[in-house]
Amino acid sequence: MEQDSKLILVTGATGYIGGRLVSRLVAEGHTVRVLVRSPQKLKDVPWSSSVEVVEGDLEDEESLREACAGVDTLYYLVHSMGMGKGFEAKESKIASMVSSAATSAGVVRMVYLGGLHPADVKLSTHMRSREEVGRILLESGTPTIAYQAGVVIGSGSASFEMIRHLSDVLPVMPAPKWVLNRIEPIAVRDVLHYLIGALTLPPDLNRTFDIGSRNVLSYAEMMNQYAVEAGLRRRKILALPVLTPRLAGHWVNLVTPIPRVMAMPLIESLQHDAITAEHDIDQYIPVPDGGLTDYRTAVDLALGKERGGEVETSWAGASRVDTAADPLPTDPEWAGHTVFTDVQVYKSKASPERLWKVIEGIGGDNGWYSLPVAWAARGWMDKLVGGVGLRRGRRHTDQLLTGEALDFWRVEEIVRGERLRLRAEMKLPGRAWLELSVRPDGTGSEYTQRAVFFPKGLPGRLYWLGVLPFHGTIFKSMARNISSKAERS
Repeated sequence: MEQDSKLILVTGATGYIGGRLVSRLVAEGHTVRVLVRSPQKLKDVPWSSSVEVVEGDLEDEESLREACAGVDTLYYLVHSMGMGKGFEAKESKIASMVSSAATSAGVVRMVYLGGLHPADVKLSTHMRSREEVGRILLESGTPTIAYQAGVVIGSGSASFEMIRHLSDVLPVMPAPKWVLNRIEPIAVRDVLHYLIGALTLPPDLNRTFDIGSRNVLSYAEMMNQYAVEAGLRRRKILALPVLTPRLAGHWVNLVTPIPRVMAMPLIESLQHDAITAEHDIDQYIPVPDGGLTDYRTAVDLALGKERGGEVETSWAGASRVDTAADPLPTDPEWAGHTVFTDVQVYKSKASPERLWKVIEGIGGDNGWYSLPVAWAARGWMDKLVGGVGLRRGRRHTDQLLTGEALDFWRVEEIVRGERLRLRAEMKLPGRAWLELSVRPDGTGSEYTQRAVFFPKGLPGRLYWLGVLPFHGTIFKSMARNISSKAERS
């Protein structure tokens, strides 16, 4: 494609859809700008050096003015699923601020991705908020394309992961009656096709478009067709009228990696049929070469990407609007603050390169190299209180990127060959980090492991005292086993 000199702004570039969209826009030769709160999260992203990065916040007028200056098309791909109470008001406020900044800056078009839902029904809080955001953008004065899509199927998508884990774990599944509702899924590749196609639409077009695969299934059929593609027996699904969305959210939280705070809005969005009511988009954007992707093909493609370690973006790695990402304070800043640490140093005969390979491969299927039952129990405890748990795993088998999720941690900093720092995302009465580092030591290497905990009030102090007896065993054996693993490599 011939390079487009018009400037494109993408918000939500650290998200599941946004990260993939930026990659494709760059590949097609477009000039792209992204607005992110923490540019550090883009350090390891392949396209980061090919875009203009504006550091700022969607709730900051100065950041928005800077980001929107000279922009032709603005992609609005942020939403606060999983933010908790008050997210509706926050989403409306952010949408209003962005649309106002875009209109003031003379942005030609905005593009939004919302949710597919029937008309004239009582929507869930989450779906109602997404509809309201679309309305705000459409009434902003800047021509807006508001796509409405249903369940997005792709490697690493939250909807696909929920289907995958429910089907993998449960051969017989008691389920809410909404599993019989009609759903029109759409492959992530087709979502991206329409998002990029919006650049070619008439500049004065201001409306919603329903997008889907034209492949209508029940949610139960989606799980069974997944099972067939995954080489499993068809699942027996029992639709029960007694499972409320809240109970189903708790159930999904326990048996899948999706935390309760995300499971609830996903489930609530399935309470009604979600199928396209019109196909007007066909008049403006032709379907992809070869046609739209049917559901089973989308599942097969997603499974292939996951088996090959080619998951480009993941729901777990996406940054939420409200994500608190304060980095680990430097040591001098500890003065005057209560802080608890556990430091383990181990001399290894392995080379620094081999030791680093084990460090970067930690977590996921490789585990944490000490008392797997204890780590699993900690993950289940976190799940029971609505946390992310240990089952988010890792995106790639042996490579980590800054900002991505790793079980119940997030990669805060990675200096390859030297240091990996993880920030805890489990439910804690305080803030915690785990830092793993290696340096040459004669013919071998020295491995240093440091756990840091900043307690919050009395509960935080009691928590540290409660786990202190276990740390002596868990962290010491972890350091020893990581070093031994590297020596055996």
